[in-house]
Amino acid sequence: MSNIEEFEEKIPLSQKLGFGIAQFSGNLLGGIPMIAITYYYNIILGLSAQLISIGWVIFLIWNTINDPIIGYIEDRIHSEKYGRRIPIIRFGAPFFALAFIICWIPLVDLNNQMALFLYFIFVLFAIDTMITIILMVTWILPAEMALSSKGRGQLMTYGGVANTLSSLISMTIPLLLFTGTEEKGINMPIILFMVIIGVICGILLFISSYYITENKFTVLQEPMPFIEAIKTTFSSKPFLIYLIPYFCFYFSQELLGTATFYYIDFVLEVTGFLALLPILLFFIMIIIFLPIWYRAVIKWGLKRAFMISLILMGVGFISFLILGELYATAVIGLILIGGAFSGYYLMGQMVFADVVDYDEIKTGKRREATYAGTEALVQKPAISIAPAVFLWVAVAFGFDETLAIQTASARFGILLAFSVIPGIILLLGGLAVKFYPLGGPEWIKQKEELNKIHEEKEKKYLQSLKEKGLI
Repeated sequence: MSNIEEFEEKIPLSQKLGFGIAQFSGNLLGGIPMIAITYYYNIILGLSAQLISIGWVIFLIWNTINDPIIGYIEDRIHSEKYGRRIPIIRFGAPFFALAFIICWIPLVDLNNQMALFLYFIFVLFAIDTMITIILMVTWILPAEMALSSKGRGQLMTYGGVANTLSSLISMTIPLLLFTGTEEKGINMPIILFMVIIGVICGILLFISSYYITENKFTVLQEPMPFIEAIKTTFSSKPFLIYLIPYFCFYFSQELLGTATFYYIDFVLEVTGFLALLPILLFFIMIIIFLPIWYRAVIKWGLKRAFMISLILMGVGFISFLILGELYATAVIGLILIGGAFSGYYLMGQMVFADVVDYDEIKTGKRREATYAGTEALVQKPAISIAPAVFLWVAVAFGFDETLAIQTASARFGILLAFSVIPGIILLLGGLAVKFYPLGGPEWIKQKEELNKIHEEKEKKYLQSLKEKGLI
């Protein structure tokens, strides 16, 4: 009996689409800056690689502090009219769009390295704060909108496609706009393009809030005190083990996103469609493999399929040290990595949702945002460390951002940081999943009981609304 053989849940198409749109627009607003901001400020605006690396390390401190606090606050939001999650998305969308737009408008003298450095830190803080507030909610929605692995798998099929498309666009737009251009400094076409993206995505995110659902009964639960909430979260064995592959994936994804621009520009030395083709095939493979990984979850169970996807990612990255030297073989390597990446796109949020379910069984409370905020203690350092590690390795091998053509040593350093480092990290993450305890027939029975508990909580919530004359 596999993890997927659970009670049936029917998720309306409108909710699947609403979830997909929220994932797409939110991830686009957060994805483009996190992927391209290093290259944009380093190569286009002229901020030194050393200062950017320092900026990411300073930013790591803010990342460590704000996420658990925001997650705890978001779990304490109790609006009988809107709920806990919907108002955050609906009313936060305009501010998210604004934070995205200011990333691309340097309001300082570009000839002043210190002023540009401080502005770089400012936009990192601004965009990350909105990423934390909004994307923390979109990340936990599968745990709110469904309980069974089948229901969550259906949502994540839509979410996986949305994540893939947003990731593809997040890499394609900067790749086409930034690489191969000799125009440095203020670039009005780039700024105008980013403003349009910010406005459109902000509107889509706002609209999506009318088509997603959440567990309204949670407004009746008494929240835990902050210290108790953090202690309880870190006492969860499934959560602590889950954090290992979670860190490994986000470190590798961020390094991949950052390094791709340097790899395309300085190693492959191609532009235009030739630069876009490998990335396009990478994301096409993610979409193609989503239903394949879904069937793998049905056949093998969530835990085993999740572990295999991480190990395959690690092997794919390491093999890229050889495959990545030539354009033709690089395409093959990125196709292989894309097929493995698809597994995490489908299963990452499903595993997280199971961790939250386990916590509710133990505590009687739904604390998705608290867990999402706490997991950011490892996600955000991964996002901050990865670009810095890449630049450190590249510079150590002789990379110089002032040179249009890099030395052979520098090109090898870029390729090494792009392949072996994330490959080893992902293999360690895959091996850690072996010790993840949630799975098997006993876990299925516990989730079936939890579904019955939710039904009772929903009845009590509706009764409370009737007593208040709200329905």
